Amino acid sequence: MAAKNYILNREAAEQKLHRMTLELAESLNGDTEPVVLIGIRNSGTVIAEKVAGLLKNYVSNEIKVVSLTMDKKHPVEITLDEQISLNNLHVVITDDVTNSGRTLLYALKPLLDYFPKSIQTLVLVERMHKLFPINPDYVGLSVATTLQEHIQVEVENGVLTGAYIQ
Repeated sequence: MAAKNYILNREAAEQKLHRMTLELAESLNGDTEPVVLIGIRNSGTVIAEKVAGLLKNYVSNEIKVVSLTMDKKHPVEITLDEQISLNNLHVVITDDVTNSGRTLLYALKPLLDYFPKSIQTLVLVERMHKLFPINPDYVGLSVATTLQEHIQVEVENGVLTGAYIQ
């Protein structure tokens, strides 16, 4: 088996998440409305949990994490693991990697029934192959890859351990 071509190790991933959390905290500065981080299962939820834990150090807003489940190849059914009203809340959709923008676009579907105060997106790794009009608001690392290459984010026991190109 070939060695993994890491683009982020655990420490670098932690630093990226911390920087993005600080940027998010800055955008919330002075606003007291609750924040809901919607993590796209599975890695996106791990990222949402980590950002929520860090964010509590910088803002006084109530912070909640909810998981979103969908088939990323055929996103017909998109469900949140908890039914909550998103009216007048700050919503941050989190995922591990954005490729075409499709997943982030379809993750917006459940939000169409509500009137959030703001909707933002946060991804650990962004690839440059956009097919949909989605640009993440917070990006840990932007990577130019070939269409044949894939980026895999590693999570072990609920902890982000790195990302590599396959």
